[in-house]
Amino acid sequence: MCWRREIGMLKAHIIKKRRDLQVDVALELEAGSAVGLFGASGAGKSTVLACIAGIEEPDDGFVQLNGLHLFPPSLPLHRRPLGYMTQEPGLFPHLSVSENIRFGISKSLAATAEQRQWIDTLRDRLQLAPLWHAPASLISGGQARRVALARMLARKPPLVLLDEPFAGLDRQLVRELIDDLIFWSRQIGFSMIAVDHQAEVLKRLCPEQAIVLEQGRIVQSGNWSQLYSEPATPLLESLLAPL
Repeated sequence: MCWRREIGMLKAHIIKKRRDLQVDVALELEAGSAVGLFGASGAGKSTVLACIAGIEEPDDGFVQLNGLHLFPPSLPLHRRPLGYMTQEPGLFPHLSVSENIRFGISKSLAATAEQRQWIDTLRDRLQLAPLWHAPASLISGGQARRVALARMLARKPPLVLLDEPFAGLDRQLVRELIDDLIFWSRQIGFSMIAVDHQAEVLKRLCPEQAIVLEQGRIVQSGNWSQLYSEPATPLLESLLAPL
């Protein structure tokens, strides 16, 4: 399945009860834009992404993308027009790198010249040619993140969700992966919601807009200059303070 490249606005209101807090977050994302979700660990950032992706089901609220209702009712994962990348690459160890990237794409689509060319472009841009036929179980963690990125982009999703996909990687690889994501966002034109515990990462991925969560609620939104100059809470001020 390859989704249409037209991008619509995301509208969502996520209400989800956790053990120690209730997440209650409403957001809108304009076509082609990017927003960073920032806050301390446990603030509810990953819960918001998981509910949009369909990994978790909200207790209440709604999720709508380009007129398509993702919730309610809960739309199956494979029918959601989005890409979702987390700290865990989630590759199938018994499949090769090439097979992992093509996984879930119909045989009829995979056989088209356009799709083959797109896969080749991803392979070359992400420097995966030397690993193309290697089992996923034998590649390094950094290589696995590149494969996961290629698999996510293989269907040209209109919406990309990033839940700390760079955790545990060295700085050089993080810079390269961010550059790749920025490059592909311009090529494909996807919208993006990114979560990371490092403000510097989010500033590069989502330079124009940030939303700050504390205890499952939005406490501030705006551009990064506003957050740094007028942090809404003492906790945000401490998170933004230079190390």
